[in-house]
Amino acid sequence: MMELKIVGKKAEAVGKASGVLYTASTAKKNALLRAIATHLSRESAAIRRANEKDLANARHAGLSPVLLDRLTLDDKRVAQMIAGVKDVINLPDPVSQVVGRRRRPNGLVIEKVRVPLGAVGIIYEARPNVTIDAAALCLKAGNAVLLRGGSEAIRSNAKLVEVIKKSLMDVDLPAGCVEFIDTTDRKAVAEMLKQDRFLDIIIPRGSQKLIRYIQKNSSVPVIAHGEGNCHVYVDGSADLRKAADIVFNAKVQRPSVCNAAEKLLVHGKVARKFLPRIAERLKSAGVQLRGDARTRSLVKYAIPATEDDWYREYLDLIMAVKVVRDVGEAIEHINRYGSHHSDSIVTGSRPNGERFLREVDSAAVYVNASTRFTDGYEFGLGAEIGISTQKLHARGPMGLEELTTTKYIIHGRGQVRK
Repeated sequence: MMELKIVGKKAEAVGKASGVLYTASTAKKNALLRAIATHLSRESAAIRRANEKDLANARHAGLSPVLLDRLTLDDKRVAQMIAGVKDVINLPDPVSQVVGRRRRPNGLVIEKVRVPLGAVGIIYEARPNVTIDAAALCLKAGNAVLLRGGSEAIRSNAKLVEVIKKSLMDVDLPAGCVEFIDTTDRKAVAEMLKQDRFLDIIIPRGSQKLIRYIQKNSSVPVIAHGEGNCHVYVDGSADLRKAADIVFNAKVQRPSVCNAAEKLLVHGKVARKFLPRIAERLKSAGVQLRGDARTRSLVKYAIPATEDDWYREYLDLIMAVKVVRDVGEAIEHINRYGSHHSDSIVTGSRPNGERFLREVDSAAVYVNASTRFTDGYEFGLGAEIGISTQKLHARGPMGLEELTTTKYIIHGRGQVRK
């Protein structure tokens, strides 16, 4: 019970600190981020040791290779975290940007400017790199942040937050700018969802089960990082060599992430030529194929796809395949079964490509490219806080601008309303 009371105290500390960050200068925030990058480099060995303890426990608990990959902080990923922080330093500060200006007939000058969201709660699973990505973005956008990572990464996250706390001391900012709920008690999430007195928004990253629970139970507004049931559709006019490379990359390059392709749709015109070829390539990489009847007639080792398969996000080396009659059926299938995350068409037809872009209702829609590019770094946003599949305020990779809101600033000369 005492651990749960600490959640409220930390939320209060974050709420208070958000008032300080609200008016912090760009120079001050960048100095903090430089300190974080420096401490990450100095303490990289200690970070890896903490992570190795988490990995040992995860292996003992029988976590899958996919989840172990998400949990791992090796030299390369620590270096990527440092590079990500430096990228955020170089990004323009969105706070105080004027996004609209008008002069009224009565002489009032009305400006719409970006301001921080305030106190942000982040709830996430498995990936300890989110601790740094989330903190860096929130801090640059002038927000204080309360972090609650998964129990499997408790030691890694605690060490990373220790690095951030040292950096806050270095630049004389309140320790409450970044707080971490360091208990594995799952009730801590429920307690965090009650902190509407202190938190302005909660951003969850994790399984669909976790996200739905948070959306249902939170008294704090939620921006959800949705699941990634992503599709690649190979059109009848596609360059099949290009299509094979895109499909293989979208599925195999890193199957455990939300922008990996889970479904392959193929135009009936090219199915007989394309499907056996791409199936062998995917099989050689360890991908299990699940298919509709037409797919299974062409790929004998594909197992039957169920209705549930079309909705599922596998996050694994599994792919469901369906043969469709045309681009219209592909679009209909994606909008019905997809998660509105990222979907791609491979085509040589400009009209089909334009129709796909226009009619597929997803946060990121591609022509002739892999879905794996839906990412804050790849979009030039620096690190990302998540990928929103909602339609309110933020959609797609959430960078600095999505961590701000707006307010109106009105300049007058004594006007009164008549």
